[in-house]
Amino acid sequence: MNDSSLVLNLYVAGEWRGAAGRQVEPVFNPATAGIIGELPHATADDIDAALESAASAFPKSRDTSPPQRAAILKRAALLMRERQERAAQLMTLEQGKPLSESSLELTAAADILEWTANEGLRAYGRVIPARQPGSRQLTLREPVGVVAAFSPWNFPAATPMRKIAASLAAGCACIIKPSEETPATALEIARALHDAGLPPGTLNMLFGVPHEISKRLVSDELIRKISFTGSIAVGRQLLSLASQGVKRTTLELGGHAPFIVFDDVDVGGVADLAAASKFRNAGQICTAPTRFFVQDTAYREFSERFAAAAKGLRVGPGTQRETTMGPLANERRILAMDRLVADALKGGAKALAGGHRIAREGFFWEPTVLGELAPSAMCLREEPFGPLAMIIPFSREAEAIAGANALPYGLAAYAFTNDANRVVRLMDGIEAGMVAINSVAISVPESPFGGVKDSGFGLEGGTEGVEGYLNTKYVSQGAALLRTKS
Repeated sequence: MNDSSLVLNLYVAGEWRGAAGRQVEPVFNPATAGIIGELPHATADDIDAALESAASAFPKSRDTSPPQRAAILKRAALLMRERQERAAQLMTLEQGKPLSESSLELTAAADILEWTANEGLRAYGRVIPARQPGSRQLTLREPVGVVAAFSPWNFPAATPMRKIAASLAAGCACIIKPSEETPATALEIARALHDAGLPPGTLNMLFGVPHEISKRLVSDELIRKISFTGSIAVGRQLLSLASQGVKRTTLELGGHAPFIVFDDVDVGGVADLAAASKFRNAGQICTAPTRFFVQDTAYREFSERFAAAAKGLRVGPGTQRETTMGPLANERRILAMDRLVADALKGGAKALAGGHRIAREGFFWEPTVLGELAPSAMCLREEPFGPLAMIIPFSREAEAIAGANALPYGLAAYAFTNDANRVVRLMDGIEAGMVAINSVAISVPESPFGGVKDSGFGLEGGTEGVEGYLNTKYVSQGAALLRTKS
Protein backbone atom coordinates (compact mmCIF):
# COMPACT_ATOMS: atom_id res chain seq x y z
CA MET A 1 0.00 0.00 0.00
CA ASN A 2 1.58 3.31 -1.05
CA ASP A 3 1.25 6.88 0.11
CA SER A 4 -1.35 7.87 -2.48
CA SER A 5 -3.82 5.04 -2.06
CA LEU A 6 -6.43 6.43 0.34
CA VAL A 7 -9.91 7.03 -1.06
CA LEU A 8 -11.81 9.04 1.53
CA ASN A 9 -15.50 9.92 1.73
CA LEU A 10 -18.31 11.04 3.93
CA TYR A 11 -21.03 8.50 4.76
CA VAL A 12 -24.44 10.18 4.78
CA ALA A 13 -27.89 8.61 4.52
CA GLY A 14 -26.39 5.31 3.42
CA GLU A 15 -24.40 6.94 0.59
CA TRP A 16 -20.69 7.65 0.05
CA ARG A 17 -20.04 11.31 -0.71
CA GLY A 18 -16.69 12.26 -2.20
CA ALA A 19 -14.66 15.42 -2.60
CA ALA A 20 -16.57 16.89 -5.53
CA GLY A 21 -17.93 20.29 -4.58
CA ARG A 22 -16.43 20.14 -1.08
CA GLN A 23 -13.40 21.56 0.66
CA VAL A 24 -10.72 18.98 1.43
CA GLU A 25 -7.86 18.68 3.89
CA PRO A 26 -4.73 16.54 3.60
CA VAL A 27 -4.24 13.37 5.61
CA PHE A 28 -0.63 12.62 6.54
CA ASN A 29 1.46 9.53 7.09
CA PRO A 30 3.21 10.24 10.43
CA ALA A 31 6.14 8.00 9.47
CA THR A 32 7.02 10.19 6.47
CA ALA A 33 5.04 13.43 6.98
CA GLY A 34 3.83 12.83 3.42
CA ILE A 35 0.26 13.35 2.22
CA ILE A 36 -1.63 10.09 1.75
CA GLY A 37 -5.07 11.35 0.83
CA GLU A 38 -7.53 14.23 0.74
CA LEU A 39 -10.47 14.17 3.10
CA PRO A 40 -13.72 15.94 2.09
CA HIS A 41 -15.32 18.27 4.60
CA ALA A 42 -19.04 18.01 5.22
CA THR A 43 -21.01 20.96 3.91
CA ALA A 44 -23.97 22.47 5.73
CA ASP A 45 -26.19 20.45 3.38
CA ASP A 46 -24.32 17.26 4.30
CA ILE A 47 -24.88 17.88 7.99
CA ASP A 48 -28.55 18.65 7.40
CA ALA A 49 -28.89 15.45 5.37
CA ALA A 50 -27.25 13.45 8.14
CA LEU A 51 -29.65 14.86 10.71
CA GLU A 52 -32.68 14.30 8.48
CA SER A 53 -31.70 10.73 7.66
CA ALA A 54 -31.00 9.94 11.32
CA ALA A 55 -34.39 11.39 12.29
CA SER A 56 -36.04 9.19 9.70
CA ALA A 57 -34.05 6.08 10.62
CA PHE A 58 -34.48 6.28 14.38
CA PRO A 59 -38.15 5.23 14.63
CA LYS A 60 -37.43 2.23 12.41
CA SER A 61 -34.38 1.25 14.45
CA ARG A 62 -36.29 1.70 17.70
CA ASP A 63 -39.08 -0.58 16.47
CA THR A 64 -36.74 -3.23 15.03
CA SER A 65 -36.45 -6.22 17.34
CA PRO A 66 -33.17 -6.54 19.25
CA PRO A 67 -32.37 -9.89 17.57
CA GLN A 68 -32.71 -8.28 14.13
CA ARG A 69 -30.46 -5.40 15.13
CA ALA A 70 -27.94 -7.80 16.64
CA ALA A 71 -27.84 -9.93 13.49
CA ILE A 72 -26.72 -6.95 11.40
CA LEU A 73 -24.06 -5.91 13.90
CA LYS A 74 -22.67 -9.44 14.14
CA ARG A 75 -22.51 -9.69 10.34
CA ALA A 76 -20.53 -6.45 10.35
CA ALA A 77 -18.15 -7.85 12.99
CA LEU A 78 -17.55 -10.87 10.77
CA LEU A 79 -16.81 -8.62 7.79
CA MET A 80 -14.34 -6.62 9.85
CA ARG A 81 -12.46 -9.80 10.75
CA GLU A 82 -12.39 -10.87 7.11
CA ARG A 83 -11.00 -7.45 6.08
CA GLN A 84 -8.65 -7.07 9.02
CA GLU A 85 -5.36 -7.26 7.14
CA ARG A 86 -6.17 -4.38 4.80
CA ALA A 87 -7.72 -2.32 7.61
CA ALA A 88 -4.57 -2.80 9.73
CA GLN A 89 -2.46 -1.47 6.86
CA LEU A 90 -4.71 1.57 6.60
CA MET A 91 -4.50 2.22 10.32
CA THR A 92 -0.72 2.00 10.39
CA LEU A 93 -0.47 4.21 7.31
CA GLU A 94 -2.52 7.03 8.79
CA GLN A 95 -1.88 6.65 12.54
CA GLY A 96 1.64 5.21 12.68
CA LYS A 97 1.38 2.38 15.22
CA PRO A 98 3.07 -0.93 14.35
CA LEU A 99 1.05 -3.33 12.21
CA SER A 100 0.86 -5.81 15.08
CA GLU A 101 -0.81 -3.18 17.28
CA SER A 102 -3.17 -2.14 14.47
CA SER A 103 -4.21 -5.75 13.98
CA LEU A 104 -4.85 -6.23 17.70
CA GLU A 105 -6.94 -3.06 17.84
CA LEU A 106 -9.10 -4.20 14.93
CA THR A 107 -9.61 -7.55 16.64
CA ALA A 108 -10.72 -5.66 19.73
CA ALA A 109 -13.06 -3.46 17.69
CA ALA A 110 -14.76 -6.47 16.11
CA ASP A 111 -15.05 -8.08 19.55
CA ILE A 112 -16.64 -4.89 20.92
CA LEU A 113 -19.19 -4.89 18.11
CA GLU A 114 -20.10 -8.54 18.55
CA TRP A 115 -20.27 -8.43 22.35
CA THR A 116 -22.33 -5.24 22.36
CA ALA A 117 -24.71 -6.65 19.76
CA ASN A 118 -25.43 -9.52 22.13
CA GLU A 119 -25.75 -7.18 25.10
CA GLY A 120 -28.46 -5.28 23.21
CA LEU A 121 -30.60 -8.40 23.56
CA ARG A 122 -30.52 -7.94 27.34
CA ALA A 123 -31.91 -4.41 27.66
CA TYR A 124 -34.24 -5.65 30.35
CA GLY A 125 -36.81 -3.69 32.31
CA ARG A 126 -38.24 -4.96 35.59
CA VAL A 127 -41.52 -5.56 37.36
CA ILE A 128 -41.97 -3.75 40.68
CA PRO A 129 -44.33 -5.39 43.20
CA ALA A 130 -47.57 -3.44 43.15
CA ARG A 131 -49.20 -1.96 46.24
CA GLN A 132 -52.77 -2.57 45.07
CA PRO A 133 -54.40 -5.78 43.77
CA GLY A 134 -54.90 -5.75 40.03
CA SER A 135 -52.17 -3.15 39.47
CA ARG A 136 -48.81 -3.43 37.79
CA GLN A 137 -45.68 -1.32 38.15
CA LEU A 138 -42.87 -1.83 35.68
CA THR A 139 -39.94 -0.17 33.93
CA LEU A 140 -39.22 -0.26 30.21
CA ARG A 141 -35.86 0.43 28.56
CA GLU A 142 -36.06 2.53 25.40
CA PRO A 143 -33.38 3.97 23.09
CA VAL A 144 -32.59 7.57 23.94
CA GLY A 145 -32.83 8.84 20.34
CA VAL A 146 -30.32 10.23 17.88
CA VAL A 147 -26.73 10.26 19.13
CA ALA A 148 -23.89 12.65 18.26
CA ALA A 149 -20.49 11.05 18.85
CA PHE A 150 -16.94 12.37 18.57
CA SER A 151 -13.75 10.28 18.68
CA PRO A 152 -9.98 11.01 18.51
CA TRP A 153 -7.08 9.70 16.45
CA ASN A 154 -5.12 7.53 18.88
CA PHE A 155 -7.42 4.47 18.67
CA PRO A 156 -9.21 5.05 15.37
CA ALA A 157 -11.11 1.72 15.45
CA ALA A 158 -11.76 0.84 19.10
CA THR A 159 -12.87 4.26 20.33
CA PRO A 160 -15.46 5.04 17.62
CA MET A 161 -16.61 1.43 17.79
CA ARG A 162 -17.56 1.71 21.46
CA LYS A 163 -19.86 4.60 20.58
CA ILE A 164 -21.26 3.15 17.35
CA ALA A 165 -21.84 -0.34 18.72
CA ALA A 166 -23.62 0.75 21.89
CA SER A 167 -25.85 3.29 20.14
CA LEU A 168 -26.90 0.86 17.40
CA ALA A 169 -27.36 -2.10 19.77
CA ALA A 170 -29.63 0.05 21.92
CA GLY A 171 -31.76 1.00 18.92
CA CYS A 172 -30.51 4.58 18.46
CA ALA A 173 -29.36 6.29 15.28
CA CYS A 174 -25.80 7.63 15.38
CA ILE A 175 -24.01 10.54 13.72
CA ILE A 176 -20.30 10.28 14.41
CA LYS A 177 -17.41 12.60 13.65
CA PRO A 178 -14.19 10.59 13.94
CA SER A 179 -10.80 12.28 13.79
CA GLU A 180 -9.86 13.97 10.53
CA GLU A 181 -6.32 12.63 11.03
CA THR A 182 -7.37 8.95 10.90
CA PRO A 183 -10.48 8.79 8.70
CA ALA A 184 -9.75 5.64 6.69
CA THR A 185 -9.98 3.31 9.69
CA ALA A 186 -13.31 4.74 10.82
CA LEU A 187 -14.65 4.48 7.28
CA GLU A 188 -13.83 0.75 7.32
CA ILE A 189 -16.26 0.42 10.23
CA ALA A 190 -18.96 2.28 8.30
CA ARG A 191 -18.28 0.12 5.23
CA ALA A 192 -18.64 -3.11 7.21
CA LEU A 193 -21.96 -1.97 8.69
CA HIS A 194 -23.18 -0.75 5.30
CA ASP A 195 -22.31 -4.06 3.66
CA ALA A 196 -23.93 -5.97 6.53
CA GLY A 197 -27.26 -4.34 5.72
CA LEU A 198 -27.53 -1.50 8.21
CA PRO A 199 -30.53 0.61 7.12
CA PRO A 200 -29.63 3.99 5.57
CA GLY A 201 -29.43 6.85 8.04
CA THR A 202 -28.92 4.65 11.09
CA LEU A 203 -25.23 5.57 10.96
CA ASN A 204 -23.79 8.75 9.46
CA MET A 205 -20.08 9.59 9.41
CA LEU A 206 -18.98 13.20 8.96
CA PHE A 207 -15.62 14.95 8.75
CA GLY A 208 -14.75 18.64 8.67
CA VAL A 209 -13.80 21.53 10.92
CA PRO A 210 -14.32 19.94 14.36
CA HIS A 211 -15.79 22.88 16.26
CA GLU A 212 -18.17 23.73 13.41
CA ILE A 213 -19.58 20.20 13.16
CA SER A 214 -19.76 19.67 16.92
CA LYS A 215 -21.54 22.98 17.52
CA ARG A 216 -24.07 22.25 14.75
CA LEU A 217 -24.82 18.75 15.96
CA VAL A 218 -24.85 19.34 19.70
CA SER A 219 -27.08 22.39 19.32
CA ASP A 220 -29.68 20.60 17.21
CA GLU A 221 -32.80 19.66 19.16
CA LEU A 222 -32.91 16.28 17.40
CA ILE A 223 -29.76 15.12 19.20
CA ARG A 224 -30.54 13.56 22.58
CA LYS A 225 -27.21 12.02 23.57
CA ILE A 226 -23.59 13.19 23.28
CA SER A 227 -20.57 10.92 23.53
CA PHE A 228 -17.13 12.53 23.36
CA THR A 229 -13.58 11.27 23.82
CA GLY A 230 -10.86 13.90 23.76
CA SER A 231 -9.35 16.82 25.64
CA ILE A 232 -10.69 18.34 28.84
CA ALA A 233 -10.96 21.79 27.23
CA VAL A 234 -13.11 20.57 24.33
CA GLY A 235 -15.14 18.33 26.63
CA ARG A 236 -16.07 21.31 28.78
CA GLN A 237 -17.18 23.26 25.71
CA LEU A 238 -19.38 20.39 24.50
CA LEU A 239 -20.81 19.89 27.99
CA SER A 240 -21.76 23.56 28.09
CA LEU A 241 -23.49 23.27 24.72
CA ALA A 242 -25.23 20.03 25.70
CA SER A 243 -26.50 21.54 28.96
CA GLN A 244 -28.49 24.13 27.04
CA GLY A 245 -30.57 21.33 25.56
CA VAL A 246 -30.43 19.13 28.69
CA LYS A 247 -28.84 16.36 26.64
CA ARG A 248 -27.38 13.22 28.16
CA THR A 249 -23.59 13.26 27.93
CA THR A 250 -20.74 10.79 28.24
CA LEU A 251 -17.26 12.31 28.43
CA GLU A 252 -13.88 10.55 28.46
CA LEU A 253 -11.31 13.30 28.80
CA GLY A 254 -7.94 11.66 29.25
CA GLY A 255 -5.72 10.93 32.21
CA HIS A 256 -2.27 10.97 33.74
CA ALA A 257 -2.27 7.46 35.16
CA PRO A 258 -0.26 6.58 38.27
CA PHE A 259 1.58 3.25 38.41
CA ILE A 260 2.55 2.24 41.98
CA VAL A 261 5.23 -0.39 42.57
CA PHE A 262 5.97 -1.83 46.03
CA ASP A 263 9.14 -3.69 46.86
CA ASP A 264 7.40 -7.02 47.60
CA VAL A 265 7.04 -7.88 43.89
CA ASP A 266 9.39 -9.10 41.15
CA VAL A 267 10.65 -5.59 40.51
CA GLY A 268 12.47 -6.39 37.26
CA GLY A 269 9.51 -8.27 35.82
CA VAL A 270 7.14 -5.46 36.73
CA ALA A 271 9.51 -2.93 35.15
CA ASP A 272 9.45 -4.86 31.85
CA LEU A 273 5.65 -5.07 31.95
CA ALA A 274 5.40 -1.38 32.83
CA ALA A 275 7.63 -0.33 29.93
CA ALA A 276 5.64 -2.43 27.46
CA SER A 277 2.42 -0.82 28.67
CA LYS A 278 3.88 2.71 28.71
CA PHE A 279 5.31 2.72 25.20
CA ARG A 280 2.47 0.92 23.42
CA ASN A 281 1.14 3.22 20.69
CA ALA A 282 4.11 5.48 21.51
CA GLY A 283 2.43 6.35 24.80
CA GLN A 284 -0.49 8.01 23.00
CA ILE A 285 -3.11 6.30 25.15
CA CYS A 286 -5.42 8.00 27.65
CA THR A 287 -4.97 5.08 30.07
CA ALA A 288 -1.19 4.84 29.58
CA PRO A 289 0.79 4.78 32.83
CA THR A 290 2.81 7.97 33.09
CA ARG A 291 3.72 8.66 36.75
CA PHE A 292 5.63 5.67 38.15
CA PHE A 293 5.65 5.76 41.95
CA VAL A 294 8.27 3.23 43.05
CA GLN A 295 9.10 2.31 46.65
CA ASP A 296 12.52 3.72 47.47
CA THR A 297 13.95 0.28 48.30
CA ALA A 298 13.12 -0.85 44.75
CA TYR A 299 13.72 2.45 42.96
CA ARG A 300 17.20 1.76 41.57
CA GLU A 301 16.41 -1.72 40.25
CA PHE A 302 13.12 -0.59 38.69
CA SER A 303 14.63 2.52 37.11
CA GLU A 304 17.56 0.68 35.55
CA ARG A 305 15.39 -2.14 34.20
CA PHE A 306 12.70 0.25 32.91
CA ALA A 307 15.26 2.48 31.20
CA ALA A 308 16.95 -0.53 29.62
CA ALA A 309 13.60 -1.69 28.23
CA ALA A 310 12.99 1.78 26.78
CA LYS A 311 16.41 1.85 25.15
CA GLY A 312 15.79 -1.60 23.68
CA LEU A 313 12.72 -0.55 21.71
CA ARG A 314 13.09 -0.45 17.93
CA VAL A 315 11.61 2.87 16.80
CA GLY A 316 10.62 3.14 13.15
CA PRO A 317 7.77 3.05 10.63
CA GLY A 318 4.94 0.83 11.77
CA THR A 319 5.04 -1.05 8.48
CA GLN A 320 8.46 -2.52 9.26
CA ARG A 321 8.32 -5.88 11.02
CA GLU A 322 11.16 -5.11 13.42
CA THR A 323 9.49 -1.91 14.69
CA THR A 324 8.29 -2.04 18.28
CA MET A 325 7.34 1.66 18.61
CA GLY A 326 6.10 3.80 15.75
CA PRO A 327 6.07 7.57 15.25
CA LEU A 328 3.99 10.08 17.10
CA ALA A 329 0.82 10.97 15.28
CA ASN A 330 1.65 14.55 14.35
CA GLU A 331 4.01 17.48 14.83
CA ARG A 332 1.92 18.75 17.75
CA ARG A 333 2.94 15.75 19.84
CA ILE A 334 6.61 16.31 18.99
CA LEU A 335 6.38 19.91 20.17
CA ALA A 336 4.63 18.82 23.36
CA MET A 337 7.35 16.26 24.12
CA ASP A 338 10.08 18.81 23.49
CA ARG A 339 8.45 21.37 25.78
CA LEU A 340 7.83 18.96 28.68
CA VAL A 341 11.24 17.27 28.54
CA ALA A 342 13.12 20.57 28.23
CA ASP A 343 11.26 21.98 31.22
CA ALA A 344 11.99 18.91 33.35
CA LEU A 345 15.69 18.84 32.45
CA LYS A 346 15.99 22.56 33.13
CA GLY A 347 14.59 21.90 36.60
CA GLY A 348 17.24 19.29 37.35
CA ALA A 349 15.66 16.06 36.15
CA LYS A 350 17.90 13.28 34.87
CA ALA A 351 17.23 11.60 31.52
CA LEU A 352 17.55 7.86 32.19
CA ALA A 353 16.66 7.13 28.55
CA GLY A 354 15.91 9.16 25.44
CA GLY A 355 14.86 12.77 25.60
CA HIS A 356 15.21 13.86 21.96
CA ARG A 357 13.51 13.90 18.61
CA ILE A 358 14.92 11.30 16.24
CA ALA A 359 16.62 12.86 13.23
CA ARG A 360 14.68 11.32 10.35
CA GLU A 361 11.63 12.13 8.27
CA GLY A 362 8.34 11.79 10.09
CA PHE A 363 7.36 12.41 13.70
CA PHE A 364 9.70 10.18 15.70
CA TRP A 365 10.68 10.69 19.34
CA GLU A 366 12.93 8.59 21.54
CA PRO A 367 11.27 6.54 24.31
CA THR A 368 12.05 8.81 27.24
CA VAL A 369 12.44 8.06 30.96
CA LEU A 370 13.03 10.82 33.51
CA GLY A 371 14.13 10.56 37.14
CA GLU A 372 15.03 12.96 39.94
CA LEU A 373 12.26 15.35 38.90
CA ALA A 374 11.58 18.60 40.69
CA PRO A 375 8.03 18.82 42.08
CA SER A 376 7.46 21.84 39.82
CA ALA A 377 8.12 19.90 36.58
CA MET A 378 5.26 20.48 34.13
CA CYS A 379 5.24 16.84 33.05
CA LEU A 380 4.16 15.81 36.55
CA ARG A 381 0.97 17.84 36.13
CA GLU A 382 0.26 17.83 32.38
CA GLU A 383 -0.71 14.63 30.57
CA PRO A 384 2.24 13.92 28.22
CA PHE A 385 0.27 11.74 25.79
CA GLY A 386 3.50 10.44 24.32
CA PRO A 387 6.53 8.23 25.06
CA LEU A 388 7.48 10.01 28.27
CA ALA A 389 7.67 8.26 31.67
CA MET A 390 8.48 9.83 35.04
CA ILE A 391 9.81 7.70 37.92
CA ILE A 392 9.17 9.03 41.42
CA PRO A 393 10.38 7.38 44.66
CA PHE A 394 8.20 7.00 47.78
CA SER A 395 8.72 5.46 51.19
CA ARG A 396 5.25 4.93 52.68
CA GLU A 397 2.04 3.51 51.21
CA ALA A 398 0.04 6.60 52.19
CA GLU A 399 2.55 8.76 50.34
CA ALA A 400 2.08 6.73 47.14
CA ILE A 401 -1.71 6.91 47.32
CA ALA A 402 -1.60 10.65 47.98
CA GLY A 403 0.68 11.13 44.96
CA ALA A 404 -1.60 9.05 42.77
CA ASN A 405 -4.60 11.16 43.79
CA ALA A 406 -2.84 14.54 43.68
CA LEU A 407 -3.98 15.52 40.18
CA PRO A 408 -7.47 16.37 38.93
CA TYR A 409 -7.32 13.37 36.58
CA GLY A 410 -9.02 10.11 37.50
CA LEU A 411 -9.22 7.73 34.54
CA ALA A 412 -6.93 4.73 35.11
CA ALA A 413 -4.47 3.67 37.80
CA TYR A 414 -2.20 0.68 38.32
CA ALA A 415 -0.53 -0.87 41.36
CA PHE A 416 1.66 -3.90 42.02
CA THR A 417 1.98 -5.57 45.43
CA ASN A 418 1.78 -9.05 46.96
CA ASP A 419 0.26 -7.80 50.22
CA ALA A 420 -3.40 -8.87 50.21
CA ASN A 421 -4.44 -6.28 52.80
CA ARG A 422 -2.69 -3.56 50.85
CA VAL A 423 -4.58 -4.58 47.70
CA VAL A 424 -7.86 -3.76 49.43
CA ARG A 425 -6.54 -0.43 50.67
CA LEU A 426 -5.38 0.48 47.17
CA MET A 427 -8.73 -0.46 45.63
CA ASP A 428 -10.50 1.74 48.17
CA GLY A 429 -8.00 4.59 48.29
CA ILE A 430 -7.14 5.30 44.65
CA GLU A 431 -9.41 7.85 42.96
CA ALA A 432 -9.92 6.55 39.42
CA GLY A 433 -12.66 5.10 37.29
CA MET A 434 -10.54 2.04 36.51
CA VAL A 435 -7.96 0.46 38.82
CA ALA A 436 -5.75 -2.49 37.81
CA ILE A 437 -3.96 -4.37 40.58
CA ASN A 438 -1.06 -6.61 39.53
CA SER A 439 -2.21 -6.22 35.94
CA VAL A 440 -2.13 -3.75 33.07
CA ALA A 441 -5.31 -5.11 31.45
CA ILE A 442 -7.71 -2.22 31.86
CA SER A 443 -10.12 -2.56 28.92
CA VAL A 444 -12.10 -5.47 27.47
CA PRO A 445 -15.47 -5.38 25.67
CA GLU A 446 -17.43 -6.62 28.68
CA SER A 447 -15.96 -4.09 31.15
CA PRO A 448 -16.99 -0.46 31.73
CA PHE A 449 -14.58 2.24 30.57
CA GLY A 450 -14.59 5.74 32.01
CA GLY A 451 -13.19 8.11 34.59
CA VAL A 452 -13.92 10.46 37.46
CA LYS A 453 -12.94 14.04 38.33
CA ASP A 454 -11.61 15.93 35.27
CA SER A 455 -11.30 12.68 33.34
CA GLY A 456 -15.03 12.84 32.68
CA PHE A 457 -18.15 10.94 33.61
CA GLY A 458 -20.38 8.27 32.17
CA LEU A 459 -19.21 4.90 30.94
CA GLU A 460 -18.61 3.13 27.66
CA GLY A 461 -18.16 -0.60 27.23
CA GLY A 462 -19.83 -3.40 29.12
CA THR A 463 -23.41 -3.44 30.27
CA GLU A 464 -22.99 0.09 31.58
CA GLY A 465 -22.02 1.32 28.11
CA VAL A 466 -25.28 0.13 26.55
CA GLU A 467 -27.28 1.53 29.46
CA GLY A 468 -25.91 4.97 28.59
CA TYR A 469 -27.98 4.90 25.38
CA LEU A 470 -31.24 3.80 27.02
CA ASN A 471 -33.95 5.74 28.80
CA THR A 472 -35.86 4.13 31.64
CA LYS A 473 -39.62 4.60 31.44
CA TYR A 474 -41.72 3.83 34.50
CA VAL A 475 -45.25 2.53 33.83
CA SER A 476 -47.94 2.31 36.49
CA GLN A 477 -51.01 0.35 35.40
CA GLY A 478 -54.10 0.30 37.55
CA ALA A 479 -57.19 -1.88 37.39
CA ALA A 480 -59.72 -0.76 34.79
CA LEU A 481 -62.64 1.28 36.08
CA LEU A 482 -65.93 -0.21 34.98
CA ARG A 483 -68.73 1.99 33.84
CA THR A 484 -71.61 1.84 36.32
CA LYS A 485 -75.11 1.24 35.03
CA SER A 486 -77.56 4.04 35.54
